[in-house]
Amino acid sequence: MAPRLQLEKAAWRWAETVRPEEVSQEHIETAYRIWLEPCIRGVCRRNCKGNPNCLVGIGEHIWLGEIDENSFHNIDDPNCERRKKNSFVGLTNLGATCYVNTFLQVWFLNLELRQALYLCPSTCSDYMMGDGIQEEKDYEPQTICEHLQYLFALLQNSNRRYIDPSGFVKALGLDTGQQQDAQEFSKLFMSLLEDTLSKQKNPDVRNIVQQQFCGEYAYVTVCNQCGRESKLLSKFYELELNIQGHKQLTDCISEFLKEEKLEGDNRYFCENCQSKQNATRKIRLLSLPCTLNLQLMRFVFDRQTGHKKKLNTYIGFSEILDMEPYVEHKAEPSKSQTRKPKCGKGTHCSRNAYMLVYRLQTQEKTTTTVQVPAFLQELVDRDNSKFEEWCIEMAEMRKQSVDKGKAKHEEVKELYQRLPAGAEPYEFVSLEWLQKWLDESTPTKPIDNHACLCSHDKLHPDKISIMKRISEYAADIFYSRYGGGPRLTVKALCKECVVERCRVLRLKSQLNEDYKTVNNLLKATVKGSDGFWVGKSSLRSWRQLALEQLDEQDGDVDQSNGKMNGNTLNKDESKEERKEEEEELNFNEDILCPHGELCISENERRLVSKEAWSKLQQYFPKAPEFPSYRECCSQCKILEREGEENEALHKMIANEQKTSLPNLFQDKNRPCLSNWPEETDVLYIVSQFFVEEWRKFVRKPTRCSPVSSVGNSALLCPHGGLMFTFASMTKEDSKLIALIWPSEWQMIQKLFVVDHVIKITRTEVGDANPSETQYISEPKLCPECREGLLCQQQRDLREYTQATIYVHKVVDNKKVMKDSAPELNVSSSETEEDKEEAKPDGEKDPDFNQSNGGTKRQKITHQNYIAYQKQVIRRSMRHRKVRGEKALLVSANQTLKELKIQIMHAFSVAPFDQNLSIDGKILSDDCATLGTLGVIPESVILLKADEPIADYAAMDDVMQVCMPEEGFKGTGLLGH
Repeated sequence: MAPRLQLEKAAWRWAETVRPEEVSQEHIETAYRIWLEPCIRGVCRRNCKGNPNCLVGIGEHIWLGEIDENSFHNIDDPNCERRKKNSFVGLTNLGATCYVNTFLQVWFLNLELRQALYLCPSTCSDYMMGDGIQEEKDYEPQTICEHLQYLFALLQNSNRRYIDPSGFVKALGLDTGQQQDAQEFSKLFMSLLEDTLSKQKNPDVRNIVQQQFCGEYAYVTVCNQCGRESKLLSKFYELELNIQGHKQLTDCISEFLKEEKLEGDNRYFCENCQSKQNATRKIRLLSLPCTLNLQLMRFVFDRQTGHKKKLNTYIGFSEILDMEPYVEHKAEPSKSQTRKPKCGKGTHCSRNAYMLVYRLQTQEKTTTTVQVPAFLQELVDRDNSKFEEWCIEMAEMRKQSVDKGKAKHEEVKELYQRLPAGAEPYEFVSLEWLQKWLDESTPTKPIDNHACLCSHDKLHPDKISIMKRISEYAADIFYSRYGGGPRLTVKALCKECVVERCRVLRLKSQLNEDYKTVNNLLKATVKGSDGFWVGKSSLRSWRQLALEQLDEQDGDVDQSNGKMNGNTLNKDESKEERKEEEEELNFNEDILCPHGELCISENERRLVSKEAWSKLQQYFPKAPEFPSYRECCSQCKILEREGEENEALHKMIANEQKTSLPNLFQDKNRPCLSNWPEETDVLYIVSQFFVEEWRKFVRKPTRCSPVSSVGNSALLCPHGGLMFTFASMTKEDSKLIALIWPSEWQMIQKLFVVDHVIKITRTEVGDANPSETQYISEPKLCPECREGLLCQQQRDLREYTQATIYVHKVVDNKKVMKDSAPELNVSSSETEEDKEEAKPDGEKDPDFNQSNGGTKRQKITHQNYIAYQKQVIRRSMRHRKVRGEKALLVSANQTLKELKIQIMHAFSVAPFDQNLSIDGKILSDDCATLGTLGVIPESVILLKADEPIADYAAMDDVMQVCMPEEGFKGTGLLGH
């Protein structure tokens, strides 16, 4: 037995021999475990929760003894954020912006580029006031050049260890959470910068990008027949080097410059020979830029994922790169290595490097220092002043935290020794509050003992395990310093709760004996009128019910009637628990009728003797009592008779209506507008919903209420006009209406209340032979409401969320679908809709008055009609999924690209291999939303998957035709 259970048993052992009326103060203090000995530090290793006198292991160990003052705060030394002498300033990674920070540092270290940017005119002059900067206004760069100016000035002279580039990143419109291609970023930004600087008047600024980063090479083709050489000159800002199959940078450069043979079908047309000839083609480096960017192509396209895949190939490179042999085109091919190359002094090896930057070594004097312009230096000085103020503020906060910690240390050392109550006056305080008082990481809140109170506003005996008994001296100090309450002194020990627990424990101890007694009493036959009615279900489970009831009263429950130190109960959870408890039937409530009287069904109850009922009442004193002479509920008897009469009446009505309208019930010999029957010139219209509800009633008259009204107002607009055109009733709206023969209409008028007559009349117009046929509706169409209805329908179809669509994978351009009608796939005697349960009372359709009489027309607005239409067409639009299809949940505002990702997970087909279409229309715009593409709920999208290309060598061709990645689409890098 666990120690806590042993303490529980020891605290209440006396209750087995003491009657409730004999409970004394000594018994009460025993129940509250005041007799337990306090634990000793060093002997007791952890807190004894069952012992209110144990004050060990509640968090005091961190305060006793000497304490390092640094433990009193969680504030780092602000000097750690200060730039060290002769060190560079870093850039904050905003999530996935390391590629941006890398190039910013590279460009910052290019002194010529930095000097040129400093020379750019700036709008900062508008920000300046007379002899300084506006103090109340922060500087916000307006252009990319101004952002670079300010960033470079901070990187050069800031006192901070690192700075925040979020202004620059935001100006470019970059997503900080998305990793991008660093090489693509470099190309696009250099292009943007060059385009921006091209508008500058100063040539040193205007041409800086070309001067620093632009080189020139030529595509050289040499005819093997005549030796004629043709050149195509081209500028470059970086060299893209393939690294597959190479281990040294020089090998990558050699492959870039190697000759390509033009033979066979790929022969070259020589203008000198005036015919196609074998030839060689190569790249010849003509001039190199001051800053040479070598991009290592580490990313190849992965067809399985539809994204780029990184190559982790080791590449060896030297700190100094001799490019003279390559400019003269003297390649130095080296053997490929299979292992990581050995790196000597001045050389490096990397499996992650994706760009190498080399600076041209020259004998000429180059820029060694760059002076920050005065207006930028003033901005930097202001930022440095803010930083220094922040450092002072942080240091002061650290000092305050240390002072508070030292004061708390002295308080704990003083009070902890005085916590034990001993024989002096005592009070109870929650263990949780004491632990938070000793927790240095959280501020101490007022004491809140409400959660430990019983229904008598005293200390609940079940809460003693989470309470601690402390001295009145310590309690006085706690309440004076922190406040709170209520204070739980010796007077807070609840005698009422202890007496009730004593009664419950005595009942539990005699439950087994009483169970045998009741069973024996139930065997005897009850004679006369001395018995009591008890539910059979209650009799079968009374022992378990009694045990659960006693356990609820006796157990160590954790229910709370308040809050403790700010932790409140979840109102929704407590309401839900109360609702569940109310739904559970208590003893003998199984024979209660809805009116609170004895139920009329004798099969659910039996008579028990007076002695048996007396025993049961000891455990269930609040159970409903029904002596054998008690009459059953008179209201239930009346309702039972009325119910039987209603069922018979409903069967009679259903049989009469079925006999009167046999074809309408069986859906046979129905007229059709698109193929108008010759035998009549008039057809009547009712809603299909009315027909479905009526058929449900006729099939199951005892489970459904009879339909008394046709409810044609649902087919009309608020002005009384028809909402359908003749053409729509032959097509999409045909599912909402039912056509009625004139003979059937006469019978409907007798059987149902007709609120509105709707009919279509066929007439012959003109003298021509044959004459023109016209179809006239009564009432006439309301054009305005019809247009509004169509607009609302289209809007609803394009504003859906979490709707179901179906994707069908096409194999060999064939789509296998079930051509049979949905109604043929269900039972001939009962449709799928008829299998639905009848609506319970209180859920009657607003357009069909189910009560007798009352022919008053209900108002129906345009919104009412839309709601009715959705209700009616929901089933008719439902698509039946067939083999090869998968259902997906989508929203109208998600893009086609997001849908392709869903399809990839469902069918294992990469997005670039998906060819999607709907109703013959190809879906190709990945940025378009499903709503704009015409994808509506229950749509079927056809998926045709491209076959994978087996030849991996054709990867370059594949990359040209596959779906491109988003990349920097939508950012400021493409704005120019």
